Amino acid sequence: TTALVIGIPVYLYLAQAPLAFIIGISAAMSSTAFIIQTLAERNELTTRYGREAFAILLLQDLAVIVLLAVLPVFTPSGATVHFGVPEIVRSLGLIAVIVVGGRLLLRHVFRAVVRFGDRDIFTAAALLVVIGTALLMEQAGLSMPLGAFIAGVLLADSEFRHEIGAQLDPFKGLLLGLFFIAVGMSVNLGLLQDHAPVLIGVAAGLMLFKFLVLYGISRGTGNNHDAARNLAISMAAGGEFAFVVFDAARRYQILDEQMAEMLTLVIALTMIFSPVLFLLNDRFFARWSEQRTEPEYDHIDEPGNPVVIFGFGRVGQIVSRILHMHGIRFTALENNPTQVDFVRRLGNKIYYGDATRLELLHSAKAAQAKVFVLAINNIETSVRVAELLRRHYPHIPIYARAHNRLHSYKLMDLKVEVIYRDTFFSSLMLARDILRGLGVPAQETQRTVDMFRVHDENLLLRQHAIYKDESALIESTLKSRAELQSLFESDSAENPGPTDRD
Repeated sequence: TTALVIGIPVYLYLAQAPLAFIIGISAAMSSTAFIIQTLAERNELTTRYGREAFAILLLQDLAVIVLLAVLPVFTPSGATVHFGVPEIVRSLGLIAVIVVGGRLLLRHVFRAVVRFGDRDIFTAAALLVVIGTALLMEQAGLSMPLGAFIAGVLLADSEFRHEIGAQLDPFKGLLLGLFFIAVGMSVNLGLLQDHAPVLIGVAAGLMLFKFLVLYGISRGTGNNHDAARNLAISMAAGGEFAFVVFDAARRYQILDEQMAEMLTLVIALTMIFSPVLFLLNDRFFARWSEQRTEPEYDHIDEPGNPVVIFGFGRVGQIVSRILHMHGIRFTALENNPTQVDFVRRLGNKIYYGDATRLELLHSAKAAQAKVFVLAINNIETSVRVAELLRRHYPHIPIYARAHNRLHSYKLMDLKVEVIYRDTFFSSLMLARDILRGLGVPAQETQRTVDMFRVHDENLLLRQHAIYKDESALIESTLKSRAELQSLFESDSAENPGPTDRD
């Protein structure tokens, strides 16, 4: 859809359908590397708009294969564009042969390499597949980048993909950086000096076109305003595949030198503007939206229950299942709409809402609860809910999940007495089983784990008074290690193990 929105005005301006097709498709593509990395750093890949962005990027990456395959068909012959069905069939046939043959042969090739070679030969074999496929494509009159891309897809689909990924991962950032350096060196900045208003205007217009199209489609598929805006902003810029396509089109003489340089510069400008859009979205649009738009939380239509659970992830669900076994009713709240949708598909009754809002706690009949379970993983939200409960419902006991020691200290500041740290007890059980696996007697193993648990819980209480003083906290930690070792040695002397261990 975006390609059509971009391609139609290009066709009206140039009156050339092939160029409109190439430019429209290429400009519609977004930067896979930049968007995936940005969303991963912002912990937004698992959100609805993050998953939709990933799906779009995956589809466009597959579309590149077709685009690069048909690109030589547009090669002009004299003044006429040589466009025919036989060329398309030959290109697609060659791709099919490589894909089918690669799936059949690569498995046996890499099995032989693993059996007779070492890690360096394995890496060299993977690179040989990529380079060989690219050269084969070039010899057939197609694009080398197309061959490299198909080889990468074949490697990713093989049973050795994890090993190949681990071997090539140290080079991934370097090679990607070299690619963008090469693109940057090919950009003609003199054009920006001579045609700055036009180029900046085209880049801004491209981003506006893509934003409006993606926003409209996202809203039409049921996303709310925030998700649609985030998706459109993340995908508004051009991508690295456009550089590949424009360079190939220039080599095939589909684009002249100046037009290819101008288009490359336009895409580069959109990629420069993209981080600015993310920053503006975080600083202004998102905050304005939070202030102006009230979330559509669920209406809680049941009477007050003995237990209110806020946070229905791994911890909250286990607690709820055990309560259900005893016939104890509870009200489950969750502020992540994706998690709410998932849990509801499993048949659980859960309400979407933010417990940091007092009206939601009133709606959940929190005043009638005997216990409030604070099972959310986010430290800031957890502390804010605890503060709200202590201020308005001081009589309700809080059973809290703590992400780490710092989270525990902040909850202890609010007089939350029942706190369970993530991974603490599972780590103790893991250490116990490791000791048993190493041959330590069961009784001694359990005594060691119990000693560590009691010592660490007492240490947590002692360090609560000094956790804001980093130097004192470090000194206390070092002393506690020596103290724990001394306790263990004294206990070992008082309770010697079986003599057959000597």
